Amino acid sequence: MSTRTKFVILMHPLEHRQIKLNTGRLTHLCLADSELYVDATFDEHKAVQALIHDPDNYPVLLYPGKDARDLSKGELRAADFSGRRLVVFLLDATWRLVRPMLRYSRSLQQLPKIMFSNAAPSRYVIKRQPEAGCLSTLEATHELLLALDRSGLDDYSMPEQLISHFMRMQEFQVKCAEENRRPDFTPRNPPGSRLDVQKERTSAGSSRRRIFPTVASS
Repeated sequence: MSTRTKFVILMHPLEHRQIKLNTGRLTHLCLADSELYVDATFDEHKAVQALIHDPDNYPVLLYPGKDARDLSKGELRAADFSGRRLVVFLLDATWRLVRPMLRYSRSLQQLPKIMFSNAAPSRYVIKRQPEAGCLSTLEATHELLLALDRSGLDDYSMPEQLISHFMRMQEFQVKCAEENRRPDFTPRNPPGSRLDVQKERTSAGSSRRRIFPTVASS
């Protein structure tokens, strides 16, 4: 999907491991003008810093708050960036991990913040959101594009595309879960197999502490 806006997805390393429910990766695959980078902090990230400091870009951060411009209320106009390309940075992680990502990246803190309001409820059916109003990265991008389109800042002529991909991903995951519950299902590495034994030995012989706890993916 082509857009006038450039989207840059900044993914936490823990989120990057969540292959099954990673809507940030799916968003990146759906948008032609998007980039995805994985790190916990971005002040020293060369590609991110190049985008922020490019004089042809107008970089903003999608992050709700009192100081964020609400696109749904027309608080961002084309005149604000004077012909420069709008570049939207999105933090892709759980809220527990998003906050330190921003706290330890001063260059992101200093970006103008944008938000949207009156969004549709989350369409997640395979994962419960922590509270009302929380959206996946893909849903947030969809709502942002709707707001940009209404403001004349982008052309989002086929809004059903992103959401349809999102729903198909969930249908696939539901189907896989149902197949795994079948009584005749055989796991790829059943207990006692060569790979299973090797995995147990590796885990038992390692003293490395888990840096990131396992949490639910956004």
